[in-house]
Amino acid sequence: MTALVTGASSGIGLQYATILARDYACDLLMVSNQKEELEESARKISLAYGVKACPFFCDLARPEAAREVYDFAADQGLTIDILINNAGFFFFDALYRTPPQKVESMVMLHVVTTTGLCRLFGADMCQRGRGYILNMSSLSKWMEFPGIQTYIATKTYIYSFSKSIWYEMKPLGVSVTVVTPGAVDTGLYGLAPRLRRIAVRLGVSLPPEKLASKALRRMFARKKTCMPGLVNHLSIPLFRHFPDWIVFRAMKRLESFKTLK
Repeated sequence: MTALVTGASSGIGLQYATILARDYACDLLMVSNQKEELEESARKISLAYGVKACPFFCDLARPEAAREVYDFAADQGLTIDILINNAGFFFFDALYRTPPQKVESMVMLHVVTTTGLCRLFGADMCQRGRGYILNMSSLSKWMEFPGIQTYIATKTYIYSFSKSIWYEMKPLGVSVTVVTPGAVDTGLYGLAPRLRRIAVRLGVSLPPEKLASKALRRMFARKKTCMPGLVNHLSIPLFRHFPDWIVFRAMKRLESFKTLK
């Protein structure tokens, strides 16, 4: 089998690529906008696990990105059996202060490119009668919180979109799994290393290799959803019933923290 992993040069994406090569003997098409890290990661995985790991440097936050990835795979003669839409980024700021290009990039990456890749590679999978798609949403899709408004909205789109196409593709032999992790121990949130270690010890944050392993098991079991971590399950009712005064107070504290940084 051959797996396409976006955001594969670091963090959760690199863990997906590593586990797919190590535990499932998958060849890889690894896509990222970090050219040197991507090429080095592909080289190491190929040497360590004896699989073909093909790097493709691409900025996925552009309208034409999905088609470029699809055409590259075709040019390389790769049949994609597994699509992992993992690439993403995060920022915290009020919408009125955020540069428009930043907002557009997030919508483009999380919504337009994810949709495009599912459309293009999903159509081929449906025609062959087999395949797996895994899309990364977020626990935040159950929240309404200032500062991460665009992130929440785009991750909510991924969740609803994935569950909808699950119904369309399942009868044709293609499985779609959407993952809704809480905090993950990567550099995505810009936390200091000490705070990251504390979060992992408290069970608030999940190591990326643990998340990737659980998500892939759910994907291969053809499950519709994956939410790893008991803390995450317990948090949802809390998120849905936050009174406004708590949200405003949290916003004020986060703004103060940002200023101090």
